[in-house]
Amino acid sequence: MSVPYETAAYEPPESPESPEEHLERLLGRALNSFELTDETIRRLDRALAHDSSLHSAHHSAGLHRETYRHTWLLADGSALTLWELVHNTVRGCVTQHEVYEDEEELRAATARLPLPPDATDFELLPVLVRLTPVPGPRHTYVPDDSADHGRRLLRRAENPDRPGEEMAGLLRTAFAHQITQAFGRPCRAGEMGLCFSLYEHAFLLSDGRELSLWEVEHTATPDGRHMCEVYASEEDAREAMERRATAVSDS
Repeated sequence: MSVPYETAAYEPPESPESPEEHLERLLGRALNSFELTDETIRRLDRALAHDSSLHSAHHSAGLHRETYRHTWLLADGSALTLWELVHNTVRGCVTQHEVYEDEEELRAATARLPLPPDATDFELLPVLVRLTPVPGPRHTYVPDDSADHGRRLLRRAENPDRPGEEMAGLLRTAFAHQITQAFGRPCRAGEMGLCFSLYEHAFLLSDGRELSLWEVEHTATPDGRHMCEVYASEEDAREAMERRATAVSDS
């Protein structure tokens, strides 16, 4: 069956590792670390933060195979991911570690793993690796307490159609973010003396994906007080701004 593999080698260290220490540990245990390109190593030398997670696992009759995703946030705001293959399918069942730069290399390495001679004694599952390319980030991120920033952003949103639990769960994996102001306001805002501001809160998740929330701050309320709303897309946020401005002008 397919289950996560628990091993002391992946227990969190007593104190957080720096990106450099984590890379050193990964390369130190990988038998093929010399195959990584010089360009990859050079880019990783400028890493600001990192995150690791179990991607897939396969266990059968004492044999195991796992893949781990290691993602680094680089100084230029981009993300770089390495894939680690861990298995004990060689003679003597000694656990071995390998590291790869992309999906095709990992798939090829997984396909080469030898099967035991008594394969009929247990169920063999198909390869569970399902990887997608990780594009370079659009933003220049800052590693910070980004998960907490996302939680606070959703908490202060007053609109009933704000993003819910699914979004909150994704934001708990954020480890860097950037806030930028998006310009443009409702056409009626200037005529009526209303204050509107739109901000993009971009988050970098631990798997290398990017996610943005759009915050609308405005005074288009019955008593003129400041109000915060949060939306999952820029289009929804701008439509909400227009609705608010129209509602005030019609009242």
